[in-house]
Amino acid sequence: MEVITTHINADFDSFASMLAAKKLYPEATLVFSGSKERSLRDFFLQSTIYIFGSEKVKNIDLDKITRLILVDTRQRSRIGKFSDIVDKPGIDIHIFDHHAESSDDISGSRMEIREVGANMTIMAGFLKEKEIEISPDEATVMLLGIYEDTGSFTFSSTKFDDYLAAAYLLNKGANLNIISDMLTRELTSEQISLLNELIHTATTYFINGVEIVISQASVDKFIGDLAMLVHKLRDMENINVLFVLVRMGDRVHFVARSRISDVNVGEIALFFGGGGHTSASSATIKDLTLIQVKEKLIEQIHKKVGYLKAARDLMSFPVKFIESKESLEKAGEMLTRYNINVLPVMDAGKVVGLITRQIIEKASFHGLANVSVQEYMTTDFSVIDPGTSLTTIRSLIVNNGQRFLPVVTDGQLVGGITRTDLLRFFYSGASKGPEHIYDAGHEPGHSRMKNFSGLLRETLSEKNFKLLKRLGELSAELGYNVYLVGGFIRDLLLRKKTLDIDVVIEGDGINFAEEFVSEQGGKLRTHKRFGTATIILPDSLKIDVATARLEYYDHPAALPVVELSSLKQDLYRRDFTINALAVSLNSEDFGVLIDFFGAQKDIKKKVIRVLHNLSFVEDPTRVFRAIRFEQRYGFKLGGQTKKLIENAVKMNFFEKLSGSRLTSELILIMKEVPSRGVARLAEFDILKFIHPAIEFDDNVRLIFTNIDDVLSWFKLLFLDVSCQQWLIYFFGLIDPLSENELNEICRRLCFSQKRTQIIFEGREKINTVLSRFYHHKRPTDKTVIELLTPLTMEVLLFMMAKTTRNSTKKMISRYMTNLRGRKT
Repeated sequence: MEVITTHINADFDSFASMLAAKKLYPEATLVFSGSKERSLRDFFLQSTIYIFGSEKVKNIDLDKITRLILVDTRQRSRIGKFSDIVDKPGIDIHIFDHHAESSDDISGSRMEIREVGANMTIMAGFLKEKEIEISPDEATVMLLGIYEDTGSFTFSSTKFDDYLAAAYLLNKGANLNIISDMLTRELTSEQISLLNELIHTATTYFINGVEIVISQASVDKFIGDLAMLVHKLRDMENINVLFVLVRMGDRVHFVARSRISDVNVGEIALFFGGGGHTSASSATIKDLTLIQVKEKLIEQIHKKVGYLKAARDLMSFPVKFIESKESLEKAGEMLTRYNINVLPVMDAGKVVGLITRQIIEKASFHGLANVSVQEYMTTDFSVIDPGTSLTTIRSLIVNNGQRFLPVVTDGQLVGGITRTDLLRFFYSGASKGPEHIYDAGHEPGHSRMKNFSGLLRETLSEKNFKLLKRLGELSAELGYNVYLVGGFIRDLLLRKKTLDIDVVIEGDGINFAEEFVSEQGGKLRTHKRFGTATIILPDSLKIDVATARLEYYDHPAALPVVELSSLKQDLYRRDFTINALAVSLNSEDFGVLIDFFGAQKDIKKKVIRVLHNLSFVEDPTRVFRAIRFEQRYGFKLGGQTKKLIENAVKMNFFEKLSGSRLTSELILIMKEVPSRGVARLAEFDILKFIHPAIEFDDNVRLIFTNIDDVLSWFKLLFLDVSCQQWLIYFFGLIDPLSENELNEICRRLCFSQKRTQIIFEGREKINTVLSRFYHHKRPTDKTVIELLTPLTMEVLLFMMAKTTRNSTKKMISRYMTNLRGRKT
């Protein structure tokens, strides 16, 4: 005889797992080992749809059982009379369970144990694998089991596979309306009364530094759905660790919930003959009074829960600090003298920033040792109080990358915690390790490794997706690593289409590019000084290949000196966090996202943030890019980044930029975000580095607005002619300037003789033609054609934007739509 059973006080997950096991073992008999939860009993009473054959345990001859199938449990103490036969010679035991290991566990010849939110998830996996058919009614019961044991997918024990199992059952016809009705039951008057008593008796205990709530009640008869009341109490009062004890008749019912993964309520329940998970457990206790159970519970909590460490237990004091007006040189001397790497910066007794050895060394390298600390200190930092939990400390140091945490009481610096302090605690014997941190709250910042292969497949054509796969395969053949980097990943996260493919090779990038072109065809351009190459495939797709490298600068605004490096250092040399993402194309981890610097968080918060405090010192053109990205994506500059831009302006680093680099960035802004971009340059007083006479005043702002309107109109004409948008806005920017000032600007921007001539001739024609139109109130078509035909499209469009006379606008419009190309 084969028997399928589960734990006493069976719930929906147990019942659903039994039903699924019946599909896997069709000859087996279903037997409940003990009582069922009230919600499950009511379900049987109210429904005739899900009638299935089951036997009562008293009708089963235990000696005839040859195979025992246990679902949703493997604890000897939780299967009632069946515990008498588990050691019988010759009995075959199969176990399907998702609970944590305990000393009371039974072993079997088949052990299907997985850490998932619901046991039904394990069963669904086997039903799907063996392609066993189930009816919509059966699927509904099974899905109900998953919903109940995962708290509708809100419990911390919920895993990825629980969602997959639910999707499978939904596809099999599970009825969500029935599930919703079962899960949203109204409380009875008895349940409301019991919940009220639990609220009023809830008492908070601090045991080994952990905040624990114990609530108790006493009723004369059994009241069902105690677990539901416990959940309501926990959510209403926002409790992290809750133990509920309720005497019902001659028994004490124990239910516990924990949001702190290392406060194992399942282990504590085991002491009382119950069981469950780390985060949820229950037990039914006989022969003890409510007072006795509570005393034993507190005793067990003291034994099982470790001591909670806080900031006061780790911090160093007194803390060395430096005043904000002191020089970077003095800060460096202090760091060397005391052999430390970070100093808090103080101003009027308050912590206002942090300064690191790396920033000081780089600043000194650029000749800035005499500049005050406040110019380059980090102002985006967190402070904590002495009671801050170890989990929060770990998150701030490990996940947020803050290497020093000031500990503050009433605004005064009382201590500090470094990465070394944290490591010393974890690995010097003071702690059992990071896995034994107890905290009254959720731990922020931990994210799973994300795989973007699905998003890549969705975004790219099949051909280009296979191309990326081949890049990974080739890198493996050559012994290299290859990563997709830069703006492509940023735009992928922002769901913006881009065709720019940039890859970084940990190895020889030029050799990799040569091998790829010899295999795939196309053209190759190499730049050996920088270790980069550009592949242009036969279908015109362009792939930029770079050797992983680091860069350093001989002086502010210089071109970088390049050395070979790793992916992390290659990403660190980039301008902003949002551009420092990578996706592995290597065969073993294809599609895995790599984020060393919190770029995903910055993209989510829509913040432009530099990677280090000397970024604009080393390359001031990054300021233009920051403004361009800010306006392109509707992001905002981070507070620290904005402060560093203001510092770069104050220190006149833009004066050292070559005219060609300045021109490139200015043209890009005028191509992409002209009005908003130039306005932002004016806000930071950067236009003066092109020429002091340039102002973005109300008149120029109005011209830019008119150009926006004219270009919108022009694009709707769909003419067979293009124009250089940036040049039209440049005409607007220089419109108020004198000829001498314009000459100086052209020299500053290193314009070629040809470009300078185009600008001067264009401006002269603009003024001449507008003057002629002003004096010709109603010029003939012949006059209009003769005046406008010699003009470039950029000059024509700027004239429309500049003129204040509607008649002139109409004449140019008529020429563009009807007269252009005609001869007089």
